Formats: sequence, structure tokens, C-alpha cells
Amino acid sequence: MINFILIGLCIIAGFSLKRLRILPDEAHRGINVWIIYLAVPAMALKYIPTISWSSDLLLPALMPLIVWFGAWLTFKLYSLRWPLDPGTRTALTLTAGLGNTSFLGFPLIQGYYGDHALSIAIICDQASFIIMSTLGAMMAMSAQPHSPATENTKPFSPIIVVRNLLLFPPFIAFWAALILPHFVDLSPINPLFDRIAYTLVPLALFSVGMQLNFSGWREVLPDLAVGLSYKLIIAPAMIFAIILVFHLRGLRPQISLFEAAMAPMITAGVIATQYHLNPRIANLMIGIGILISFVTTGIWWFILSSFG
Repeated sequence: MINFILIGLCIIAGFSLKRLRILPDEAHRGINVWIIYLAVPAMALKYIPTISWSSDLLLPALMPLIVWFGAWLTFKLYSLRWPLDPGTRTALTLTAGLGNTSFLGFPLIQGYYGDHALSIAIICDQASFIIMSTLGAMMAMSAQPHSPATENTKPFSPIIVVRNLLLFPPFIAFWAALILPHFVDLSPINPLFDRIAYTLVPLALFSVGMQLNFSGWREVLPDLAVGLSYKLIIAPAMIFAIILVFHLRGLRPQISLFEAAMAPMITAGVIATQYHLNPRIANLMIGIGILISFVTTGIWWFILSSFG
């Protein structure tokens, strides 16, 4: 119960302090730097070496790709019936196709399943990041509108995509956690990793609270409803169908589905804003999606618990 109180307290604190203008407008950026450069890498270095690698990890690794292509197909078909401009369609695909697997996913998984499930969640998160950095970046760069506002925005470049991927601190830490234990015993510094990793939950949720934005939702309600329905209901239902068809059991498929049910990724909204791809609907997908996901993830947890 204390985990859920902490989740609510941190988000409300971030949202309230931002609205009261006690914090600068871009204060969340500094917090995100700590999370990305220190907290998430520490978590990877702590939990990845404990993983027993097997074919059971195929679903956690492939889940983000399944959800991504499902979103791409959904909004391609949706736009055939209800035409969308390229920016809006791309913004919906980015935010509905990529989940908030770390900032929101890690705290909720700790709350529902405990710390031991985080090693599986990290695999989901790394796969989500790779998709965001490659397919997501390519889609955003190719869909950006041509206008004076986009003159300073970088065009698509494979070199930029690869560089951003290879230099991303959690990605580096993930591979370090895979390789270093074969040569060095990291267990003596696990207490250090623990202390740094403990900062992830309160700071990530505080940052999420500061970035919540709900203005203008009525004007884009139909598209918003489709986007959130896919992300919070259809996407996890697809993973649930795979679990049923292949008779998968245990914690790993459960965490895969639970991560698939997360609200849209905040970074996906940042990318949409950076490339002028309907920033309003991208931000609403994130803000409203986070609030609704507290209910829908609870429902999916209940379904998984009943399913066994």
C-alpha cells in the first residue's frame, strides 16, 4: 500500500508545485537528467546480472515491437476512414505505440509485483527505447512539416539515430550489466546501486506530475479516444492473446503485458513536439493517458492475477 501512496503523493506534488509556479517551467529537465544518467543505469547494473536468460524472455523483448506495429497499422487504417494529417497520425502512432515503461512502469511494477520483477521490466524498457530511437525517430523526422518553424529541426540522418542510440546512458548500462559480470564481481558495490536506484521512483513520478497537461482535450476528443483506447486496452489485449495462444505462464509474460498496458511514453511526446507533429494531441495522450492508466493497469493486474 505504501508504494501506491508514494506514487500518488509524488505525482500530485509535481503537478501542484508546477501549477503554483514554485518550480521553474523546465525544472523537470534537470530531474530527468539524474534519472537517465544515474538512476536507470544503476537499476540496470543491479538487476540485469541476476537474470536467468532463456527463451521465456522473448516476449518481454518483442512486446514493444508488437505494440509499435499494432499502433502503426491501427492509425493507418483509422486515417483511411477519418483522414488525419501526417503530423497528427505520426503523433498518435508515437504516443500510442511507445509505452511509459520506466518513469511510470518501474514504480507500478514495484507496487504490484515487487522489486524482483524489475529485471524483466528493464528488458521491456530497453526494447522500447531502441524502437523509439530508430523507428520512432525515423518516422518523426520524415513526417515533420516544412515551415519556417522547422527550419532548425534536424532532418533524418541514420548517423544521428545510431549515435543517439549508442550514447544513451541506460543503453550503455544495459550492455555493461550484461558484459562486466563475466570479468568483474559487481556485488560489492550493489549497495551503491541500491541507494541510487531508490531515487528513481520518487523523482520519476515527481517529474511526471510536473509534465501533466490537460488543456484543449475537448477539441481533439475523437482522435484522443482512439489513441488511448489502443494504448491502454487494445495493445495489452494483443499481448494477452499471445499469452493465451502459446499457453504462457509465470511472471515474465505477466510483466510483458503489464508494461504493454502503460500510458504513452513521455519521450515520444517530446519527439512529437520537437518535430511539430501536433504537439497538443501528443501531450494530451500522455497527460490523460497517465491518469487513466492507474485504473486500467489495475484492471489488467486483476485479470492476470485471476488468470494465474
